[in-house]
Amino acid sequence: MPKFNYKWRSTSNFKLSLIFLIATLTIGITGYTLIEGLKFIDALFMTIITISTVGFREVEPLSLYGKIFTIFLIIFSFGFFAYAITTLTKHLIDGVFHNYFKLKKVKKRIEKANQHVIICGYGRNGRQAAKESKEYGFDVLIIEQKSELIEQITEETDLMFIQGDATQEEVQAEAGIERARALITTLPNDADNLFVVLSAREINPKLKIISRASDDNADKKLRRAGATNIIMSDKLGGQRMAKLVAQPDVVEFLDHILIQQKHDVRLEEISFTNIGIEFQQKSIRDLKVRDVSGVNIIGIRKSTGEYVLNPNADFILNCQDKLFVLGTIGQIEKLNDLLKEMTI
Repeated sequence: MPKFNYKWRSTSNFKLSLIFLIATLTIGITGYTLIEGLKFIDALFMTIITISTVGFREVEPLSLYGKIFTIFLIIFSFGFFAYAITTLTKHLIDGVFHNYFKLKKVKKRIEKANQHVIICGYGRNGRQAAKESKEYGFDVLIIEQKSELIEQITEETDLMFIQGDATQEEVQAEAGIERARALITTLPNDADNLFVVLSAREINPKLKIISRASDDNADKKLRRAGATNIIMSDKLGGQRMAKLVAQPDVVEFLDHILIQQKHDVRLEEISFTNIGIEFQQKSIRDLKVRDVSGVNIIGIRKSTGEYVLNPNADFILNCQDKLFVLGTIGQIEKLNDLLKEMTI
């Protein structure tokens, strides 16, 4: 079950309520002890029944000074005691019980999760990956160890989460990794990312795994461990900065495409895997992709892994190729409909 170490919110209201409650009890116990000579437990009992106004009989008949003290204790404590109890009860209900029911709800969502994206680590990279994945419509599950980051997730988002060590197989199994669409590991330590990739690949051999790497030497190790893609954020950041100096408009144009694809215009990957044999070894011109759908083919990934940018109309396609197309949602739907007609 997802874990969550609840911490009392250190708000001024909560602190004040504790101060009022402790101060009232201290004044009451001290007064009854000094004025009436009561034992501690009797003085505590008298203080509680007085400030709570329950009306039980006194332990012993009060003296004149004891009665006067009781009157002032009631006047002094009535509002403070009510405020303290109300505040403490609110924190109890909003904290312990609220999080208990929220955790049960999260657990049920995790048990039903399928084709979800698992993100290991909720630092800057993990938080951004979660945000982007949500915008693309994926269900997201976070695995994070730090209690303060788990609190951020529960208070700021509706993400699924598990508090635990992402390098442990039992934690990954609890996250439903065998049913997941992809795993993104953004842990700050390359060795931890390597352990995550190794265990995840063993549990789910077909899983798409994307790993962050800091050290150049970690790239090859992560690939051997089973990572599908490696992201070196520091290197990408440096390349982007240099590009903004040399070709700022190109960078902004590509950013515009990536932002727009969440709305109307999209850059999509289209597979020819199941295309009918009669459509194989045909050129782009023969298939009339642009005439029928209106999309622009801006690149092709061949079965050898080679990329062809801006292919000409005479480029011959086969069933192992993947197209990278740019178009509106409607145009891409038309292309998918065309490919269904060509499917075996």
